[in-house]
Amino acid sequence: MGRFLARRLGTIVPTLLLVSMLVFGLQQLLPGDPALILAGEDRDPGVVAYLHEKLHLDESLPVRYGYWLRDALHGDLGESLRVKKPVVELILEKLPVTVQLASMAIVIAVLIGVTAGVVSAVKKDSVWDYAANVFALWGLSTPNFWLGILLILLFAVHLGWLPASGYVSPFEDLRGNLAAMIMPAFVLGNAFAAVLMRHTRSAMLQVLSSDYVRTARAKGLSEPVVVLKHALRNALVPVITLGALGFGELLGGTVLTETVFTIPGFGKLIVDAVFNRDYGVVQGVVLFTASAYIGLNLLADIAYFLVNPRMRG
Repeated sequence: MGRFLARRLGTIVPTLLLVSMLVFGLQQLLPGDPALILAGEDRDPGVVAYLHEKLHLDESLPVRYGYWLRDALHGDLGESLRVKKPVVELILEKLPVTVQLASMAIVIAVLIGVTAGVVSAVKKDSVWDYAANVFALWGLSTPNFWLGILLILLFAVHLGWLPASGYVSPFEDLRGNLAAMIMPAFVLGNAFAAVLMRHTRSAMLQVLSSDYVRTARAKGLSEPVVVLKHALRNALVPVITLGALGFGELLGGTVLTETVFTIPGFGKLIVDAVFNRDYGVVQGVVLFTASAYIGLNLLADIAYFLVNPRMRG
């Protein structure tokens, strides 16, 4: 286990360094001078000069990257020049919203995707199998923003069951919070459920044809016991890794969904920052999201190592 972790950590450090270079470098490719934009319509020369000095815009690109990396290593991701708040503080404000949305989406995806995958594998070449594959194709090909708009029209406009947009803290009104989050969570979970279904079906088909499953059936064990206790337990090994990586993708991939449903999470934060040329916020959010994704990848590898005895041999 120690050697395994050492190897994984040995790849994480250079990966994070490369990510930081990409985050900082790509941000500099955006057109326009952020100092002119932040100075307002008057663009007072003194204010522009101050912003150039504050943002180190007169320095070379490597020097600016060095300043930014030094501060980031000390937990300082800069300050939002638009709202005058530290970027870390803004991230901590928005993080619970996006984590809740991603968590609900993962739960929905697992319930739908794993169930459909198991049924599809057990009932191979049946109507259930074809229906599950049609669902997977629909989930993979349906754009999130389009599905979100349709759900708003149906459940908010026509039926009036759910709010069309907005966010309510669960500490203020839990029922209102769940009502506001269920549609965007379903939109995100729908696409990931299709991915989980395909992987679960493939893994289950492989496990169901293995020798130990045939032996379990020959011993007279009931089909539910064979499927759920012997087959599904082993088939879920690759799904664990996929689920952890999917959660990382959801943390950084909620931009369109949060925009459609007006949810104040990471997506809304980074969209506002890009439009306002708030470089510090963009860099901080992207770096945090990439780091979280890499961290979840490590946790997935550890879980895979723990549940797969062959890796411990």
